[in-house]
Amino acid sequence: MKKWVILCWMAMVPGMVLAQEFDAREDSVKELNMPQIEILAQRDRMLSKVPGSVAVLDFKCIRKIAPMHGNELFRKIPGLNVVDEEGAGLRLNIGIRGLDPDRSRNVLVLEDGIPVALNPYGEPELYFTPPIDKMTTVEVLKGSGQILFGPQTTGGVVNLISANPPEKESSTLRFRAGTGGFVSTYASYGNTIDKVGFLVSYLNKRADKIGATRFNLHDISAKLRIALSGKAKIGIKLGLYDEQSNSTYIGLTQNMYDKGGQDYLRMASNDLLPVRRYHFSATHQYRLNKQFQLQTTAFAYSTTRDWRRQDFSFSSSAANRTGIVWGDPAISGGAIYMLKTNTHRNRQFEVAGVESQIKWKTEKHLLQAGSRVLSEKADEQLLLGNHPEAVGGNLRDVEVRKGQAISVYVHDKITLSKKLDVNMGVRYEQFGYGRNILRGRFNVNGMTITADTNLLASSSMVAILPGLGFNCQLKEHAIIFGGIHKGFAPPRTKDAITAEGMAMDIQQEESWNTELGVRIALGNSLSAEATLFSMDFKNQIIPVSQSSGNANATGLANGGRTKHRGAEASVSFDLGKAMGKNYSLVFASNATISSSRYDADRFIAISGMKTNIRNNKLPYAPSLIFNNSIEFESSKGAGIRFSGNFTGKQFADELNTIAASADGRIGMIDSRYITDFTGFVKLPKKDIVFNLAVKNLTDERYIASRRPQGIRVGIDRQVVLGVEVKW
Repeated sequence: MKKWVILCWMAMVPGMVLAQEFDAREDSVKELNMPQIEILAQRDRMLSKVPGSVAVLDFKCIRKIAPMHGNELFRKIPGLNVVDEEGAGLRLNIGIRGLDPDRSRNVLVLEDGIPVALNPYGEPELYFTPPIDKMTTVEVLKGSGQILFGPQTTGGVVNLISANPPEKESSTLRFRAGTGGFVSTYASYGNTIDKVGFLVSYLNKRADKIGATRFNLHDISAKLRIALSGKAKIGIKLGLYDEQSNSTYIGLTQNMYDKGGQDYLRMASNDLLPVRRYHFSATHQYRLNKQFQLQTTAFAYSTTRDWRRQDFSFSSSAANRTGIVWGDPAISGGAIYMLKTNTHRNRQFEVAGVESQIKWKTEKHLLQAGSRVLSEKADEQLLLGNHPEAVGGNLRDVEVRKGQAISVYVHDKITLSKKLDVNMGVRYEQFGYGRNILRGRFNVNGMTITADTNLLASSSMVAILPGLGFNCQLKEHAIIFGGIHKGFAPPRTKDAITAEGMAMDIQQEESWNTELGVRIALGNSLSAEATLFSMDFKNQIIPVSQSSGNANATGLANGGRTKHRGAEASVSFDLGKAMGKNYSLVFASNATISSSRYDADRFIAISGMKTNIRNNKLPYAPSLIFNNSIEFESSKGAGIRFSGNFTGKQFADELNTIAASADGRIGMIDSRYITDFTGFVKLPKKDIVFNLAVKNLTDERYIASRRPQGIRVGIDRQVVLGVEVKW
């Protein structure tokens, strides 16, 4: 940790608080209004109609940050803890307000209003993350307005918005290249002919070595907008995503990290994760008049995730070893022994749904009511390969998981006066799910055997989720907001029903979430927001899967009562605009202070002894996160930007163990401060922008995570050059 860097930033930025960006997109070509599911339908500078904490990063902000991946953007938003997995942002791990970030299970992530999780109800993991390279806006909603969306209504809603068809012919070419063989090429073409607008885009993104990661992905998408009449229009979206990467679970042992020089070793060089996703959505919007609108969206997507990983052991007595050893065998548990076998975890997911919504606006009310029917399916096979490079193997496990869900919601925004709005709503969720085990391991007379079977078990749950919020304009430039709503997440199907076909006592996750805040905007020079928040969980589900770093990998467990308390604040001040200058000089900062703890007796057995973890901190829940930035932009469109991200210390386990374990999976994760730099130049009278980005400017070395199975070292300094051309 370079303490002098932190002190310098704190001296330069007023308070400990970063900015949300609300500037309009600076494009020469206007986009058409695309019929799709909207998160923030009404947006002004003060977000005066939103009954809760919200952040918006628009295209201008994204262009200035020049992110290599989405993690860089999400770190700019108050309340979000982002944990890097492979350093390339291929798998998003976000924790909001102290919730566990593993696979973003507690966050509802959408692309253009459509869920992107493998199975939104039964397996809400993000093994696929929409590439940030093609997005124009990022929205994050954390307040009571979440009840309009589901099924996850606990942490928040993240909506990634891609470009829409342009009003007139437009082409974009964006090329970036940098350290480690990183190359990102994005091209799009769009036009509107008569009543039909369209946009097609292609993205290729690859790298030879970002940290230990190599990857190559292709993303092809198309949007079509058809104006049927002055009152009706249709929006259609098609997409294909294809990725190949060497993503792995294996990480460094503690002595390997302490020794240094081995941060980005490819210890399992044959590990391979291909991800392929097809998606389709169609929205019909009918606007009878200014008061009434009916919208129906049908969507479907499939995701295939076949992951090949070489087997390894921390035990020197393991059989079938290759002879390759990483770490120090003289330290108990401090070495990794590679094995001559691999395991194929092949999974295919299918999701389809239809959602209809009506909006009815009167002088005093904005009523939104809707319903959704969703069906999901997961096919899983596990194969055992007989050597590290095996592309197939012996079939050990086969199962099928299915789920059907029905959602109904009603939400009313009531205008009590010119200065006061009250929001009231309720959401109903019903989820039925089943697990069919066709082949698996079973204990017979004390022996474990693999056998074909046909075990089928099912269960269901129902939840009613109310919400209440308000917006009150105190003065012309200040708004106070607040709300309370019931948070909800269904149990994962695979964990709620055992491999023996028995229903486990894994309860649905419920919480009461409250917040109170204020927004301020003075002209174009100052904007600020401060929010107090609280989340009380009746039963928080604690992940103990392989991805969460648990050695037993037995599924999720009831964590019991937990409490999350904290405050978020952000401020942005443009000194140039305040002084009436023709340049912009922005000082911006944000901070999140939180406490996330177990709030009831819960005992964990360690070496035959039971330890009560009541009042312990939750894993991966830092008490302090803050961001700063200083940005200068001339009137001619050239500028520079320095930004920094501080993440406080975190524990990797429920016991809050400080001392590091030999295998690196348990122990304190120290705080760190990462500084980035970007420079950009827009050619006069041309829509051509050049940019330079330097990530981790000071080349800080730090532990990003101890998950899934060992230490992940944060990415070192990366330099990226780019150009964007529009015509």
